[in-house]
Amino acid sequence: MEPIKTELTEMLGIKYPIIIAPMFLVSNTTMVIEAVKAGITGAIPALNYRTNEEFSAALKEIRSQVSGPIGINLIVNKSNYKLKQQLDTCVEHKVDFIITSLGSPKEVIAACKKNGIKVFCDVTEASYAKKVEALGADAVIAVNSEAGGHAGNIPAAELIPMLKEACNIPVISAGGVATGTQFKEKLEAGSCGISMGSPFIASDEAGVSDDYKKAIVQYGGKDIVMTDKLSGTPCTVINTPYVQKIGTSQNWLERLLNKNRTLKKYVKMLTFYKGMKSLQNAAFGATYKTVWCAGPSIEYVKEVRPVKKIVEDLIKEYYS
Repeated sequence: MEPIKTELTEMLGIKYPIIIAPMFLVSNTTMVIEAVKAGITGAIPALNYRTNEEFSAALKEIRSQVSGPIGINLIVNKSNYKLKQQLDTCVEHKVDFIITSLGSPKEVIAACKKNGIKVFCDVTEASYAKKVEALGADAVIAVNSEAGGHAGNIPAAELIPMLKEACNIPVISAGGVATGTQFKEKLEAGSCGISMGSPFIASDEAGVSDDYKKAIVQYGGKDIVMTDKLSGTPCTVINTPYVQKIGTSQNWLERLLNKNRTLKKYVKMLTFYKGMKSLQNAAFGATYKTVWCAGPSIEYVKEVRPVKKIVEDLIKEYYS
């Protein structure tokens, strides 16, 4: 297939302007290696690794297999007490790009600028996009209302042009893509590429349970709900019987503690930790406490495929 040339492919030296989105406990070294081999790229959340030694070993493994660009996602708010160490490791291993989420990327951008690392910042609105552009971000990732995980509130058809008008840096679209037609729509709306996650959960390389992969295939867009019980920040999950049982809103005590100025930071850290443990248990083993993160694009996922095949099918449909 012919390359698709955009600002993103030029920045990263890839054939097609696609990033496998960084997904907590789903993204792994094999997925990124296969992404690069398929002519795209991928990113992994640094928080997927329990220790810095494991994180460093993962970056070494990818570099030993492929020479193409690799990315890391960093949570840049106060709940991530590992941020400085993770950033230092990214610089040490010369990752090609960093995706920042949930906070100010000022520290990350400053460190990356000196080391030739691109920084793409998750944004959900124009005002924040302007702020990160002023800080020196290389691109913004337009997290729209169809994204999985921490979704935005604005549809892609509105958000992409809004950010294009507000900023002079490239816009990458995140959310609502599982087909070549949807991919083309995002480029035609003005984005320079896409960050695509949920369909890759149903990949051979995703290191999650078969039940999680089957859920991506069996459930649809109408089964996606928003919850704030996992990280304290609204997050999209599949509406399984267990999610229905526990509800999707914080209880009165959680809400009260989150409003207390003194306790708020610690409550957020605890909520984040508890939520991550719930996702970890669900990702790697089927239990009655199943919380599976995904976006509405699972509507179009009909089977579990290798990363290479997911990319091939997407590009074939793009050109059809």
